[in-house]
Amino acid sequence: MNPRRKNRMYLALIVLVGLGLATSLVLYALRSNIDLFYTPSEILQGKGKDHELPFVGQRLRIGGMVMPGSVKRDDKTLEVHFKIYDARGAIAVTYFGILPDLFREGQGVVAQGVMEPNNVVMAKQVLAKHDEKYVPPEVEDAMKDNHTGPASAYVAPAKGNGQS
Repeated sequence: MNPRRKNRMYLALIVLVGLGLATSLVLYALRSNIDLFYTPSEILQGKGKDHELPFVGQRLRIGGMVMPGSVKRDDKTLEVHFKIYDARGAIAVTYFGILPDLFREGQGVVAQGVMEPNNVVMAKQVLAKHDEKYVPPEVEDAMKDNHTGPASAYVAPAKGNGQS
């Protein structure tokens, strides 16, 4: 084989290996940034036709209404505990930080965080909805029939999610 062809072949192989490595790293980075959206009832009963429950340590977003009377603030720290509910259940959320100005009981919120044991979400970010006119399609579909009764009617089952 001609030395010039040999050098071109090595260069082509190095470029292909580099592209493969770069593609693998990008896909790995994107995979770790995916946060699935759940409603409280989907966390308790499972999502989709397979009733897939989120596992402890999974990053997720949970959307629903802040249950009236559930907001508990720690006087010494910025820790806040509250419950998010929908028509079929309620999930406890813990958040460390300053809540948005529009956050209040009975208001729609989306909390982004990590699933903890006993169906508690450790939120890293809390977003308060300010206007019902625009709702992202996935949130609208998930919550279409979920807010039909008073908040006092919704209670979470007393069992864990059963997965680790």
